[in-house]
Amino acid sequence: MKEKACICFLQAEKSEQMGRITRIIMFEGDIETTAYFSRQMEKTFQKEGYETFFYDYKREKECAKELLLFLKKDETALVTFNFHGLCGNREIFYDEVQGGYIWDDFRVPCINIVVDHPLYYHRLLQCVPKGYVHISIDKNHERYMEEYFPEITRGPFLPLAGTGLLPKGAYKPIKNRSMDIVFTGNYVRPENFDVYIERAGEEYAAFYRGILQELKEQPALILEDVAKRHIYREIPEATHDEVKETLSNMTFLDMYIRFYFRQEAVRILADAGFPVHVFGIGWDEAPVEKKENVIIGGSLDSLECLEKIADSKISLNVMPWFKEGAHDRIFNSMLNGAVCLTDSSLYLDRYLRDGENAALFTLEGLSELPQITEKLLKDENKMQSIADRGYDMAKKDHTWEQRALKLIELLHAYD
Repeated sequence: MKEKACICFLQAEKSEQMGRITRIIMFEGDIETTAYFSRQMEKTFQKEGYETFFYDYKREKECAKELLLFLKKDETALVTFNFHGLCGNREIFYDEVQGGYIWDDFRVPCINIVVDHPLYYHRLLQCVPKGYVHISIDKNHERYMEEYFPEITRGPFLPLAGTGLLPKGAYKPIKNRSMDIVFTGNYVRPENFDVYIERAGEEYAAFYRGILQELKEQPALILEDVAKRHIYREIPEATHDEVKETLSNMTFLDMYIRFYFRQEAVRILADAGFPVHVFGIGWDEAPVEKKENVIIGGSLDSLECLEKIADSKISLNVMPWFKEGAHDRIFNSMLNGAVCLTDSSLYLDRYLRDGENAALFTLEGLSELPQITEKLLKDENKMQSIADRGYDMAKKDHTWEQRALKLIELLHAYD
């Protein structure tokens, strides 16, 4: 129903137009991972006949001129991640005097795939172009948008996808891989967020720590649900708008809890004697007793991370607080022939089968990780079977090509 509403909106916009979408603008030069996602989708866009243009934040002066040459009224769409091109703070995109985007002048539909919780973007959601379409990667994020930003047009649910380095599953066999366990992702000590927790005094700190404690004890819960319950317990008369504003100031809780469980998964495995190769910044600060088992590989770009996964038997994933979505690490692992060792979500429960196409644990049962891992590493034939079935499942449903085709369906509303 929501997707149909979005298409009806686009068709209403189209009724005043004559052209069809043949050109797509995307972005790079800022966040490396989302630029990599965009480049993967570009292959499909071009294959399907679209011209593409990348605005590079590292060469803005040249790109600004090139962008104006590429733009064609009623024929151009913008496909972006996390509000790149939609922040209202760059002169080429937004006229602060007139109060409008260049995308409005050229009647450009702006499809924004938001890979973080919407609570990070309250300010930006208050200033979007006329043709803005918001796409969530988690169905809880969709519900949050419906509750707090009902005026925003939403597109189809679009979970993150993965990228395989080699065609047709020609990945290295499990028995020939040099690393037992790899984790690709940054780390920040949860204690680093204490400055935000304690900035307003002890009363507020106790309030925030109460939310975090409940999430630690019941990690299946949704952050905003727990936060709202605590808000109404403290302030029963709080209005809807006051709750909305308060939630927008709680992004540090989301960061804290995701890094806490990421830390715990790696710590438990390392302290149980399993070497874990970690690629990302910050891991030298992780509170691990057997530090020799946390093998720090430093920060890598997306392609390099895929190469490490493709040489690992087990690719560990700990979900960010996506309780009804997916993370690209899962499908990257599968598409590169590693056994994906992960917690699940309501969405992933439709696809992941423990011992068949993935190896599953729960955040409540992190203490079981060593036993799960030991059992896997003792049976390479079983691991190979899991990896092969994981590849088949991810290849069928969870590539960036398939996500791009879904976006093309959306753009066809303009044809």
